[in-house]
Amino acid sequence: MLRVLLAEDVHMVRGALVALLELEEDMSVVAEVDNGDMIVPMALERSPDVAVIDVALPGVDGLTAAELLHEKLPTCRTVILTGLARPGTLRRALSSAVSGILLKDAPSTQLAATIRAVAAGRRVIDVQLALSAWDVGENPLTPREIEVLELVAEGAEAPEIAEELRLSVGTVRNHLTKIIIKLNARNRVDAIRIAYEAGWYTPERGWLVSVSQRDVRRSPR
Repeated sequence: MLRVLLAEDVHMVRGALVALLELEEDMSVVAEVDNGDMIVPMALERSPDVAVIDVALPGVDGLTAAELLHEKLPTCRTVILTGLARPGTLRRALSSAVSGILLKDAPSTQLAATIRAVAAGRRVIDVQLALSAWDVGENPLTPREIEVLELVAEGAEAPEIAEELRLSVGTVRNHLTKIIIKLNARNRVDAIRIAYEAGWYTPERGWLVSVSQRDVRRSPR
């Protein structure tokens, strides 16, 4: 019998998922939570085999919770549910040791099959998510442009960025122009949006990923 923890903040959705999983002869929902902060404590108490986690939760977000769960209870596999086919969600999920990721509009039978697959040690990725990530391609920004865009996302203006990175204001402005051109953005705000949706920037964690450079640069602040 597979022991499942379910994390979903919408009560009606959570109730429906619990009911569906309980219909499976080889599954039992041993815990259900509506807040990301409760996932790890409940998992440590109930020892589930698989945790099914909504990506958008109050408190700790689903992907961060999945990372913490992997650290505290590595025997528990994780399946992330998301309502949007954003490449960024998949990229971050893959870097967070998530075992499976599904869109919420997938057939209910696919969820049960995914739980069985990840419990058996396999990784399951929604085809639509994989294709959207493939279409986006690699991050075109250089490491320096990534640092500039991260500071812009934090609200810094060109003079502040120049001081932080020990550059001239003119150089910073040149970097900003290149960023907007490379991302085909309308302005700085649009550049941040594009980077976020592509998975190159995650504001809640304060870091940017340069896929082409294969490195992760974290803010020193």
